Amino acid sequence: MTTEATNRFRPERYRSYLIVLARSSLRASGPVQRKIDVSDIVQDVLLQAHESLPHFRGTSEGELTAWLRAILVNKLADAARHFGRKKRDAALEQSFRETVNESSSRLYKLVPADQTSPSQKVLRQERALVLAESLAELPEDQRTAVELRHLADYTVAEIAAHMKRTEAGVAGLLRRGLKGLRAYLEEKTTRG
Repeated sequence: MTTEATNRFRPERYRSYLIVLARSSLRASGPVQRKIDVSDIVQDVLLQAHESLPHFRGTSEGELTAWLRAILVNKLADAARHFGRKKRDAALEQSFRETVNESSSRLYKLVPADQTSPSQKVLRQERALVLAESLAELPEDQRTAVELRHLADYTVAEIAAHMKRTEAGVAGLLRRGLKGLRAYLEEKTTRG
């Protein structure tokens, strides 16, 4: 990344994106998820990124988000070790890496990909960050339902069991959540 680009790095821009990925990854980690505070993990990721930014050698937004995802995987694995077996577990780290990358891919897939030029790829990445911000704006139950359905690939029945709700209730949460996402995205598009 150029000096000019590193000077413009705004950690807050990536907070919602990292939170979405961390929540999704921790859901797959079992009981340790209840012990880990996602906000604390993401704050540690952003702090480490800020401190390590002079050593970052990437040149694109995609490389920056990949670097942030790698830091997130390490922080999640560290936290799981702290609350779990207390020793390094390569399989656990690989599991976090896979779920973070899978959730990131699914988030990007939610953004239409009808363009392929480099500038349009950057625009798509920007839209994925805005989508993550908009997820953060949803009420918690709607956000959880949308994330489980579209990022974790749960069925409506699985979401209902996970959230201890009826399938009809989950369908309503998904409908309202997606409507809220569209409204937020339209607002961001017209404003910005």
